[in-house]
Amino acid sequence: MLKALRSSSCLQQARFTTGASYLQSNSRHGSKLTSPFHGVLRSVVGDKNPKLFQRVFFCSDSGDGSGSEPVSAIEEAESKSAAAIVPTAIKKPDDFLTVLALPLPHRPLFPGFYMPIYVKDPKLLAALVESRKRQAPYAGAFLVKDDPGSETTGSETEKNIYELKGKDLLNRLHEVGTLAQITSIQGDQVVLIGHRRLRITEMVSEDPLTVQVDHLKDSPYNKDDDVIKATSFEVITTLRDVLKTSSLWRDHVQTYNQHIGDFNYPRLADFGAAISGSNKLQCQQVLEELDVYKRLRLSLELLKKEMEIHKIQESIAKAIEEKISTEQRRYLLNEQYKAIKKELGLETDDKTALTDKFRDRIEPNKDNIPPHVMQVIEEELKKLQLLEASSSEFNVTRNYLDWLTALPWGNYSDENFDVVRAQQILDEDHYGLTDVKERILEFIAVGKLRGTSQGKIICLSGPPGVGKTSIGRSIARALNRKFYRFSVGGLSDVAEIKGHRRTYIGAMPGKMVQCLKSVGTANPLVLIDEIDKLGRGHAGDPASAMLELLDPEQNANFLDHYLDVPIDLSKVLFVCTANIVETIPNPLLDRMEIIPIAGYITDEKMHIARDYLEKSTRDACGIKPEQVEVTDAALLSLIENYCREAGVRNLQKQIEKIYRKIALQLVRQGPQNEPTGESTEQIESKETNDTEEAEIVNINISPPASKDTEETNTIDKVSVNEENLGDYVGKPVFHAERMYDQTPLGVVMGLAWTAMGGSTLYIETTIIEQGDGKAALNLTGQLGDVMKESAQIAHTVARAILANKDHGNTFFANSKLHLHVPAGATPKDGPSAGCTMITSMLSLALNKNVKKDLAMTGEVTLTGRVLPIGGVKEKTIAARRSGVKTIIFPLANKRDFDELAPNVKEGLDVHFVDDYNQIFDLAFDDNLEK
Repeated sequence: MLKALRSSSCLQQARFTTGASYLQSNSRHGSKLTSPFHGVLRSVVGDKNPKLFQRVFFCSDSGDGSGSEPVSAIEEAESKSAAAIVPTAIKKPDDFLTVLALPLPHRPLFPGFYMPIYVKDPKLLAALVESRKRQAPYAGAFLVKDDPGSETTGSETEKNIYELKGKDLLNRLHEVGTLAQITSIQGDQVVLIGHRRLRITEMVSEDPLTVQVDHLKDSPYNKDDDVIKATSFEVITTLRDVLKTSSLWRDHVQTYNQHIGDFNYPRLADFGAAISGSNKLQCQQVLEELDVYKRLRLSLELLKKEMEIHKIQESIAKAIEEKISTEQRRYLLNEQYKAIKKELGLETDDKTALTDKFRDRIEPNKDNIPPHVMQVIEEELKKLQLLEASSSEFNVTRNYLDWLTALPWGNYSDENFDVVRAQQILDEDHYGLTDVKERILEFIAVGKLRGTSQGKIICLSGPPGVGKTSIGRSIARALNRKFYRFSVGGLSDVAEIKGHRRTYIGAMPGKMVQCLKSVGTANPLVLIDEIDKLGRGHAGDPASAMLELLDPEQNANFLDHYLDVPIDLSKVLFVCTANIVETIPNPLLDRMEIIPIAGYITDEKMHIARDYLEKSTRDACGIKPEQVEVTDAALLSLIENYCREAGVRNLQKQIEKIYRKIALQLVRQGPQNEPTGESTEQIESKETNDTEEAEIVNINISPPASKDTEETNTIDKVSVNEENLGDYVGKPVFHAERMYDQTPLGVVMGLAWTAMGGSTLYIETTIIEQGDGKAALNLTGQLGDVMKESAQIAHTVARAILANKDHGNTFFANSKLHLHVPAGATPKDGPSAGCTMITSMLSLALNKNVKKDLAMTGEVTLTGRVLPIGGVKEKTIAARRSGVKTIIFPLANKRDFDELAPNVKEGLDVHFVDDYNQIFDLAFDDNLEK
């Protein structure tokens, strides 16, 4: 909406007293202005001199486009003062066919209205000043078109317009504008008043932009036309209603009346459009319309819209006022009610305090609580007020409300999907595990692109101690989520997951509800530990109950038996851990994404011990780095002879054991604990008897003077090496897994997978007795059903292969064999020992030793086909640990082997076979022996 200048009263006073600006008379003959609007104007300005309003200047008539004749009705003194500012001889507006083009960025200028603009172009501003000095105080004001495809703000658009010159600026201007009189120039502010409509015909000069224009006249119309009269009356009626709503619009009427005089139909239409709050294109449409009736219709539409907007504004204000007054009234009544109860001594129970506590809990999160939950809370609060505090139902309702209001409804923590930060966090917490970290980073990257990381259930599977739980904690730290862990190992009660019914004594919600209350956010990372060890008891099947909890398609409306209202768990990120994936029920396993963690090889364990375990243990024991030195040889011996398992938990225990003994040793050697009155021999004897043996390295030792001087001037540094390692951790637990440098007849090294990782497993076969028809097979070694069947199949396949390779050999037909797997106290089972058993039997039958440094794994069918096995990485690590150089894997496992890290495959000669005849050639070919 075009506004009058804020300093309009000052400008008016200057105008009417100095003659710097002029009033347009509706009369061509200089008659007095007698319209009602002039009466209003006189009352606003406060000037009682009627001659003031007889003053006339040259101004266009927006109705017919003709110019006014000059009227000399000014006293001589006033004329002289006016001439000092503006020359008395001014050209008529009709004489201006070439004008400077002023761009208007916000709204068009209508005839009879003021508009202040800021001219940032110095050349244009200088041209305007010069034009005013040359008795040509007129310019063309044209609205700027919107830049297509641009979303810049108003200030940016105005800035861009000032950068345009010449034709570029001309193309951005509407053709129809307004002839504007320059009433004042102060700095870069130019005050314009509109006079008549113009149309650009051509460009005259570029900088500043000067254009040739045509003066537009309104189309002829019949003043007595009933339709035009009716439309104008409706415009006036609407204007009257609009002017009642704001004093600002009444100021517009007064300012407009000062310079236009009485209203006629064209001016009425212009005035209605100018004071409306419509956008600039709609106002430009009114400016361009030369048909008076159409212009009145357009102006009426804009005014009607203005009224509708005002009605909406009033209804909004009324609604807000009613709401505020209602809430204030309710608040005042409640305060009065509390005061009355306090005066009468009726406030004797704690129910009101409980209700206030529950309401205070939900107040900050009230908008985020689902409506159905809010309804339950309100019902329970009303119920609580009606119950007696001594009744059992009161406690049940109170506990129920306590849980309902404590949950973080709609309260989410902001996630961090920064992949670089996540990489740093994972590297800080874990060494190696490249494939696992890569998969986690992929998961985070997808979450960044989607905006959320929901929809996946990650299951980390692997042996104990490889860092599954700590990886889950690192994921939570990388994503900036709250972390919650609960173990379901041995869980047999469905109520632990789904909650108890409230009717039971001691009823509690399930683990998930407890988790949400504990973390305080609705999108934590929940680590479900030992999911492969779920139990199954008389109280239902917990594995089936976990489906609703974990399934992304169902957990958006997870129903806890205790709460009995749906909870949205779709934003919760679930991470599960398992040692053996095979024991997880298939429907549950199908909803998970398995990320296997096989374990660590010796090199990785060395890095982990140095960079992670040793540092954290040293800090925990309060020992300074310069006080202890654990050599690489000692660490390597510790790993190979004490900690061969796949994980590093036992390695951490052994390192803690070493540092505890070192801490005790350092404290005993400290000068504050030296006994008094004892000889040096007695002290040394006591230290020898009371402490473990260790090598003490003295640093910065001064020349030996006496025993006392040496102890006070030295720093004792404890060195743990391979020789004295046993003094700290005891005798080695493991010996070399290779019992033979060269395996004897009937003995073959196999590769096995256990829950603790991979290991080598010898298969031994020997002859019990021989004789015609003595063929038989005895099995020992606490084998499971699968391995027993494998042994029978191996015996059959070995007889078939021997018959094929050596027709005259009747070894199997006349020999009673005994097949044994050492470590008989350990239960063993699994489908991967068939190849090894066949090779062991054939070694005995052919009287040939198996190739040196050879290990194999795989199951064989009766036709001799080699079947794929699992645990390729674990078995490869076990082979490297035992110094094996050649490994035989089933052909189908080649892809698994190719995915292993280069440091795991380094130095190994691996063969992939799909038929046992290939194994026979590799195991018994003399040319391959090393």
